[in-house]
Amino acid sequence: MNEEKNITGIILAGGKSSRMKSEKGLVLLDDKPFIQHIIEAIRPLVSQLVIVSGNSDYDVFGIKRVEDIIPESGPIAGLHSGLTYSTTENNLVVSCDVPLVTTSFLKQLLQNEKEDHDIIQFEVEGKTMPLIAVYKKRCTEKCLELLTKGERRLRMLMHELQVKTIPVSEKEQYLTTNINTIEDLKAIRDAIDH
Repeated sequence: MNEEKNITGIILAGGKSSRMKSEKGLVLLDDKPFIQHIIEAIRPLVSQLVIVSGNSDYDVFGIKRVEDIIPESGPIAGLHSGLTYSTTENNLVVSCDVPLVTTSFLKQLLQNEKEDHDIIQFEVEGKTMPLIAVYKKRCTEKCLELLTKGERRLRMLMHELQVKTIPVSEKEQYLTTNINTIEDLKAIRDAIDH
């Protein structure tokens, strides 16, 4: 990985959190909000950080926050806003609901940054993880093109770009756990406590 760390970290925290019943990125795990875990995992790898969210509660973290340029349009809109703000070619994108990610785990995505892929993402047991991925700045235009057509599915973005997928080793799969519901959170807390 290059030493200048010329990479923007983009944390997507714009989801509705309807299944969690509260703002997902601010839910506590080990006495720290999810987003704090993610900030700590990303920060050593990037030169700047941005949170994409319409919620001003995130301002307490002292990180630049940008809102969706095209509101109410799902994760492609969040990506579009984060990439529009970014001034770097490589952008490490992580959603706010994967608080178990670590710096060393995310670093695996950056070992391929020199290659000519638009997106480098993880895959767990055949399921791709487009919200733990590296996106080139040039993906901004494709995001906008899809949003303009009313397309909100990330799958369609992947379909139209050059994507490299890195399989996650079995022992690291838990790091990608999405915590979407109160039940998910309880299961993770129980696992940590044992």
